[in-house]
Amino acid sequence: MTQQAQRRTGPLRALGLVAAASLVAAGAAGTARAADEPLPVTITGEDRVDLSLGSGSGDSPEPQIDLRLNVPGEEFEGDGVVPPVFTGDYTIRIDATGLEGVASVDLPCDADGLVATCTGRELYAGQQYNRVGKIRLDLDDDSEAGDFGSIKVTGEGEGLDFTPLDIDVLVGGPEFLNRTLPLPGDLKAGDTYKAPVGLRNVGTLPAEGAVLRFHGSRGVSFPDSFGNCAYSEVTTGPLLRQGTDVICTFPDTIDAGAAYALAQPLKVGTADFALRDIFTYSFTAVPPGEADGLREGEEYRQGNGVDLELRQVSDADPADYTRYAELDLPTTNTYDLELTGASLDAGAGDTVTAEIGFRNHGPAWISALRSGGESFSFTVEVPEGATVTKAPEKCRETTLAEDEKGYRCRVSTPLLEDAEFTYPFELRVDRVVENAKGEVALPESGDPAEPNRANNSAWIVLNGSDGQTDGGTGQDGGGATPSASPSPSSSSGSGQDGGTGSSGSGANGTSGGVQGGLASTGAGGTALIGGAALLALGLGAGVTVLLRRRARRTGGAIA
Repeated sequence: MTQQAQRRTGPLRALGLVAAASLVAAGAAGTARAADEPLPVTITGEDRVDLSLGSGSGDSPEPQIDLRLNVPGEEFEGDGVVPPVFTGDYTIRIDATGLEGVASVDLPCDADGLVATCTGRELYAGQQYNRVGKIRLDLDDDSEAGDFGSIKVTGEGEGLDFTPLDIDVLVGGPEFLNRTLPLPGDLKAGDTYKAPVGLRNVGTLPAEGAVLRFHGSRGVSFPDSFGNCAYSEVTTGPLLRQGTDVICTFPDTIDAGAAYALAQPLKVGTADFALRDIFTYSFTAVPPGEADGLREGEEYRQGNGVDLELRQVSDADPADYTRYAELDLPTTNTYDLELTGASLDAGAGDTVTAEIGFRNHGPAWISALRSGGESFSFTVEVPEGATVTKAPEKCRETTLAEDEKGYRCRVSTPLLEDAEFTYPFELRVDRVVENAKGEVALPESGDPAEPNRANNSAWIVLNGSDGQTDGGTGQDGGGATPSASPSPSSSSGSGQDGGTGSSGSGANGTSGGVQGGLASTGAGGTALIGGAALLALGLGAGVTVLLRRRARRTGGAIA
C-alpha cells in the first residue's frame, strides 16, 4: 500500500467538526471533478543513479530512489487531516528486470523478483503525502564499469492518467565529491563569506558536464549574478522554506580522477539578522542538455553577468572532499528575548486581563533550521488569590513545582528578529491579597547567543502597593511605571482569544499574525524543553539546562 497522509499534531487540530467536514467536502469535490476527465498524476523520483565501483566515498546505506506521486493542486500547508483530491483504487508497477546482471535491487511494496506492485486508494494535492516507496540499488557480483540498465515505473487507475518514470542506472560512471567548507570563525552577521567551492570526480568515467546547485536560507544571499546560473528566491510562506536556490550549468568535460574549483570563490552574503543560517552546495554529473529539467516547476530567473567558470586543480588533496558540503553562517550573532508582565488592581469577584508580553529585540532571528522549527516555552505562575478563567490557546496548565499549578506557553520557531506577541490571561480575583505575585519566566540557560538574560522573567502583580511592584519587569522594588503589556506595534494583527502579534512567525512558521497571542507551528505542544528545542534556541551540546523555579513571593518578600 502507498503511505497515506497521517494526522499531524499542531494548532489546527482545533478546526472542529465544521472545518473537518469542509475539508472532506473539498476532497469529495476533487473526486467528482476527476470523474469528468482523467486526473493527471506524475510519478516522481530520481531518474538517474550512478553506482560507484568502490571509490571510498562513504556511500550512504539509505535508498537512492524515493518514489512519489505528484497530483495537480495546491499542496496542503496546514495541520490536521489532509483532504484527498481523489479517492479510488490505483496501482503502481515497478519493473526492474532491466537491471538483471547490472545491479541488485531492493524494491518496496509487494515484490516478486525484480517486479513490485504498490496499491493505494487516496491521492492528495502535490507530492508530499503521496509516497509510494523507496528503492535501494547495490552492486552485485556481475557488476562491471559501464554496465547500464533501467527501471520502469508505471501506474493505472480508473479516472487517472499516469505519467511514467524511467530510472537509468549506470555502474562505475562519474561520481562527484564536493570540497569541504572551512568554518570562518571571525565571520560576523553582515559579512560576506568567500566559499572555496569545488569538486572531484572519484568515478571511473568522465562526465559530459556538471551542474552546481547551492542554497542559502533566509539570512543568506548571493550578491553576484552569473550568466550560466538561474536563481529562485522565496520570500513568502513558511520561514523554514524561505531562501535562495541557484542552479549553474557547466558544459565542460569533468575527467575521472580530476579535481576542479571555481575560478573565483563564491560570495555568500549574510544579513544583519543572520544566525546559524545554512549555506550548502553540491555538484552533480548532469549533461547541460538535461539541466533544464532541474528547473521545472520552479520560478527561476536567469543571471545577467559573466559566466561562472570551473578550472582544473592539479594539487588537490583527496582528504578535502566530501559528499555533503554545508555551513551554518554566522555563529556569533545575538538575540535578546524579553518577557513583560502586568500590574493590575481588582476587587474580590472581579475579572481582569493580564497581558503577558513576549518580544525578540534581535538583532538576530532564531532560525531553528537544524531542528525543523521546534518550539520552546516559558512558564506562568498564577498570583495568590486568583484563578485563571481563560488562558491563551498555546498555554497549557501544568505543575510547575511540587503541588504548584501554573501554565506553560509555547513560542514557535523560526522566530523573527522583531517578533512581538501578547498572551492574554483572564484572572478572577477570588480573594484580595495585597501585592500578590506570579512569575513569568523563560528557562535558565547558558546560551551565548543571548548575553542579556536579565529580562527573561517578569511578574504578574495584583493589587501591588506603591514602591513594592516593578510593573512586571522582573526586578523587585524597581519602582517602574506599571505596564500591562508591551508597546503595541503599528503592524499588530488580532489573533484568536484576544491575542495580538506583529512581525512574528505564524502557523507553520509563516510570517504574519498569531493565534491566541502565540505564533503557531506544526510542532506539537511540548511540556518541557528537550534537546532539540535547545538546539532551536542555539544552545550547544553539553549545556546543562535547569528550569528555574523561584519561591513564591508575596508582599515583596520571599515566603
